[in-house]
Amino acid sequence: MVIPARNEEHRLGPCLRALPADPAVTEVIVVDDESSDGTARLAAALGARVVPGRPLPDGWVGKQWALHQGLREARGEIVVTLDADTRPRPGLFAALAAALDDHDLVSAGPRFVCDGLAEQALHASFLATLVYRFGPIGPPVPPPPHRVMANGQCLAFRREAMLRADGFARVRRHMTDDVALARALAADGWKVGFLDARDLLEVDMHESAAEVWREWGRSLPLGDVTHPAWQAADLAVVWLAAALPVLRLAAGRPTRLDLGLLAVRLLLTTALRPAYARPGMGVALSLLLDPAAAVRLTQATLRPVRTWRDRAYPTAPTSAFPTRTVPATRIAPATQIAPATQIAPATQIAPATRTTGHATRTAPASAEVTKPPVPGQAPQDARVAKGAHASPAGEVTQVMPVKGGGRPAPPARSGDR
Repeated sequence: MVIPARNEEHRLGPCLRALPADPAVTEVIVVDDESSDGTARLAAALGARVVPGRPLPDGWVGKQWALHQGLREARGEIVVTLDADTRPRPGLFAALAAALDDHDLVSAGPRFVCDGLAEQALHASFLATLVYRFGPIGPPVPPPPHRVMANGQCLAFRREAMLRADGFARVRRHMTDDVALARALAADGWKVGFLDARDLLEVDMHESAAEVWREWGRSLPLGDVTHPAWQAADLAVVWLAAALPVLRLAAGRPTRLDLGLLAVRLLLTTALRPAYARPGMGVALSLLLDPAAAVRLTQATLRPVRTWRDRAYPTAPTSAFPTRTVPATRIAPATQIAPATQIAPATQIAPATRTTGHATRTAPASAEVTKPPVPGQAPQDARVAKGAHASPAGEVTQVMPVKGGGRPAPPARSGDR
């Protein structure tokens, strides 16, 4: 298990304390991304193996660079990545490992922890914009690669396959890296699953409504991986279907269409309640904030921000539709995993009764602090083509069933492609 962490001393503890209770975890690696607080000290005290992150190379975003290093330090067949603000429960890693029998890349949607009425209401309104743009959970027809969704708060994959794909290097410039990674790999033929793990994973993303507005709001447009035409279409959907009906109702001039759309929004409000650890009036009142959510989405689309954790990143060109690419620097002969042909109806992820391979387990309490091998020069750009999207952390829009079925079709060598 790999956790990228930069100045996460105040949030990392609950995540690390939960891991020893899960027998499927065989190793915990915390990549300390040049933190200025006590992140590394806390991680070592709680039993993790701390990997001091190397200085950030030009052209990389910090999280991808940390994951790139952590992947090369991991020893297990299966690697699970978690954000520092997650709170895993026993059974999560076994369930993810079992899901990899049927998928090549798996991400898990959590249950959200929101403290306070305003924070929960704004968060639920932002979450509703994703449902409007990408549809309900478990679409009967699989989306094309440029509409695949993923949640970077929790990812699982086979280590060797990701090393061959050099996935984190391929999306090293993206602020919305999770869906950029999923869509690039889906275009290569990887079978990508987005699982409902709300009974096995919680996440406390933000500390206030202001932080939800500032931090999550900026990533809602998925701008650095979304073609401008798709961004315009997404904005139109949110304004016409969610924001304007509320505004016309407030003005006392709703049409029949407005009332119908508001009824749909009320049904969506009910469907969103299980996504929250303590659903309250905030979820119920979230539709009243839909105009504000539309304003924030528009603002973030027109004025994108590329800063995170006191780092500023240069503007990256809008990604195009993902195509099959071969990384400039290979670790082993590239492979391709057979593409999925069908997505079954959504089911809820549950603790698995068997696992494939090994995730990572907690190191002894006397954790060692090791230095990673000096990586080579950052690989050359492996750009993807027009239309790719990425998503902010934490949304569940496409759900794949967790089965105990067979493993994905064996990959073919890149030379045979």
